[in-house]
Amino acid sequence: MSSALDVEAKNPYRESATAIDSKYAIDGIVEDDGSDPSLRYGETRNDQKDMHRMGKDQELMRMFRSFSTFSFTIMIQATWEFLLCANTQGLLNGGLAGLFWSYVWTFLGFSLIIMSLAEMASMAPTSGGQYHWVSEFAPPQYQKSLSYLTGWMSTLSWQAGVASGGFLIGTVIQGLITVNDPLYNPKPWQGTLLIFAVTLIVFNANIWGARALPMFQNLLLVLHVFGFTAIIVFLWVVARVQPASAVFTKFEVRGGWNSMGLSLMIGQINAIYVAICSDAAAHMSEEVKDAGIVVPRAIITSYVVNGFMGLILLITYLFSIPSVDDALADPTGYPFLYVFRSSMSTGAVNALTVLVLVLVIASNIDFGASASRQAFAFARDNGLPFSSWISWVNPRLQVPAYAIGLTSLMTIALSLINIGSTAAFNAIISLQLASLMLTYAVSIGCVLIRRLLHPELLPTARWSLGRFAIAVNVGGFTYAVFAFFWCFWPGSTPVELKSFNWSVLIFVAIAVISMTMYVFKGRYVYDGPVVLVQTGRMRTM
Repeated sequence: MSSALDVEAKNPYRESATAIDSKYAIDGIVEDDGSDPSLRYGETRNDQKDMHRMGKDQELMRMFRSFSTFSFTIMIQATWEFLLCANTQGLLNGGLAGLFWSYVWTFLGFSLIIMSLAEMASMAPTSGGQYHWVSEFAPPQYQKSLSYLTGWMSTLSWQAGVASGGFLIGTVIQGLITVNDPLYNPKPWQGTLLIFAVTLIVFNANIWGARALPMFQNLLLVLHVFGFTAIIVFLWVVARVQPASAVFTKFEVRGGWNSMGLSLMIGQINAIYVAICSDAAAHMSEEVKDAGIVVPRAIITSYVVNGFMGLILLITYLFSIPSVDDALADPTGYPFLYVFRSSMSTGAVNALTVLVLVLVIASNIDFGASASRQAFAFARDNGLPFSSWISWVNPRLQVPAYAIGLTSLMTIALSLINIGSTAAFNAIISLQLASLMLTYAVSIGCVLIRRLLHPELLPTARWSLGRFAIAVNVGGFTYAVFAFFWCFWPGSTPVELKSFNWSVLIFVAIAVISMTMYVFKGRYVYDGPVVLVQTGRMRTM
């Protein structure tokens, strides 16, 4: 078992905290002036100081700057795009008003999680994210086991997220074909093949286009805003309008549940789905310049900007649905295509849908990047099987090539659910959300315990919650547990084999496998990042 002292001796970046403070602090600012040859990966001295404290070597180039990190986070979350495409369960369980109000309360509740994650990303800006924070902040007797489980759940969530994006793209393409050819009969296996094609795009973009990703994000941000403007203006001008009373007060139960409250809780999964992913920037931290302040700012600002864009799009969209029943029964399988078809020509439907598809594909490329970095980081700490292979960084491309390949293989494997289940998308996003909510609850819970019992041991955060930290952490933890509970429910009842939400079985299976691996192997090879973390608080730069 390696110790912190062993790594200290091997790591060329190691200097004492005092030495780093005295060497790099100039009027409280730590910046790379290009004169220090040790800063060869594009990092600032603040970045080097953070990596030193966490006991990590800088292996990836820091190509993302402040604006490109913001653009990346905006694009990976893509709130209005995913809200437009993925709202069937919300309409089924709650109707127009249910979908609107579930979005509002989700945006407010999830903001507490986002703020908590942003502060932890400032304390420890690492690609590992939640499992690293659990390892560092959990009570000592639980650090290894909790961190190991959190790492597996985080890996599962991000891998499922890439698959959910691929599923959405493939089946929207099938829906668009139906718009143009009413005789087309979409088959699940065809959708799965389209997911394979999307996966190939994600793989190649992340391997060969990695250096262009930052600039690519800035260009896509323009398209993100343009597409948003084009769609809402089109709908404002040509769509038939629902009365305000229907949009804001007409709650409906179509999923077969016996109460409106239960139906609303199940329908909120669409709102939760579009609220996630702002924390993706945390998993890219080791490729962001001055990550300790840039990443938390990107997490917060992208969540707020995307949240308000999503709200405007949602209100416009809900006013434009002539009939919820017809929208849910549309042969394309997507209510938004029904809205487009009922409001505009086929050519306009094609143009706007292709625009949405381009943006969702771009989001999935970013998702693949973030998911592979999370897997790379966890493997670097010996958390996954074949860790040395998964954590390998291509020296020429300077990307975790095998982790990207693993992400692609996992997407292909999860997409096979689509062949045997009519509720495949719901199962995949439920799996993604449940595992993600668990990692949020555990990591926020751990930092809350540390804050209450030993606040002096928390690292300095350049982006801090200040005196509101405890209240925000409590709220974020509570909301994460609340959302976790509702992630496994099926969209409708009675439940049949093809409509069963298989996410609960996959989730339990992965949890059992991870804990079994921990008992027989993990506890001997996985120490957790905390063994490398330098002790003591470090002065704010």
